Amino acid sequence: MERTIGNPISWLAKSFGLTSSHVSASVDHLGSDKVGEMPRILQLDVTDLGAALRAGWQDFTACRSDAMALVFLYPLIGVALVVLSLSMNLMPLVFPLVLGFALIGPVAAVGLYEMSSRREAGFTPRWMDAFAVLRSPAFLSILMLGLYLAALCILWLTVAAAIYNRTLGPEAPASLSLFIQDIFTTAPGWAMLLIGGAAGAVFAFAALAVSLVSFPLLLDRHVGLPIAVATSLRVVRQNLLVSLLWGVIVTALLILGAIPMFAGMIVVVPVLGHATWHLYRRAIA
Repeated sequence: MERTIGNPISWLAKSFGLTSSHVSASVDHLGSDKVGEMPRILQLDVTDLGAALRAGWQDFTACRSDAMALVFLYPLIGVALVVLSLSMNLMPLVFPLVLGFALIGPVAAVGLYEMSSRREAGFTPRWMDAFAVLRSPAFLSILMLGLYLAALCILWLTVAAAIYNRTLGPEAPASLSLFIQDIFTTAPGWAMLLIGGAAGAVFAFAALAVSLVSFPLLLDRHVGLPIAVATSLRVVRQNLLVSLLWGVIVTALLILGAIPMFAGMIVVVPVLGHATWHLYRRAIA
């Protein structure tokens, strides 16, 4: 029997079961926007957030080695970003980089949603289950939404740099200690904090509004990207205070995870990823 040697991309495609039919289905899924597919929104309260976090922790402990292996690169990426920013005299962008990491977090946790879904269905999740999204008809929709979040992150970093240049900049700080001192003891430092905080909150809310339930919804149901985003916006509008509280919780946990040189992300990211899946279950009928 004649055998041929394929390229690495084709080998990976065959390994994950990717075929032309998967690609075609993903393209069709991208634009699906039938009105009849609109999901019904449920009312959330604070107890739902606690329940989602507890369920996320249970998922994490049930497949802890898998989840930790899956997200092990995240803290390394975070450390690399900080080292890069310091070496390039971009120290003022260290905290905006942390927030930017939070903006793209939902797409980074897509594999965790899949693992929670399979455990919910009674299966024992495996590390490779996280890559099942590559075979999903929603793959292109997820990719497009991920590109939106990446663009939002880049725009946020540009705005953050502009705010620094107009307040404490444009010169780079002489040292970390002097930079912190200038932030809290000078008028330009407080202006940077207030303006930057307000701008960061706007970007964080934009990311939260379009991604709160959109990624889990794309994986779970046969809805297109327009319906997924519209549903996420409806969830936030109908449960505004609870959604804002969830955003605060996510941001606070990511900051705590980033403090010990991003090592805490190994736990924080998978727990939040699993918890987001369970929050989606409570938000959509």
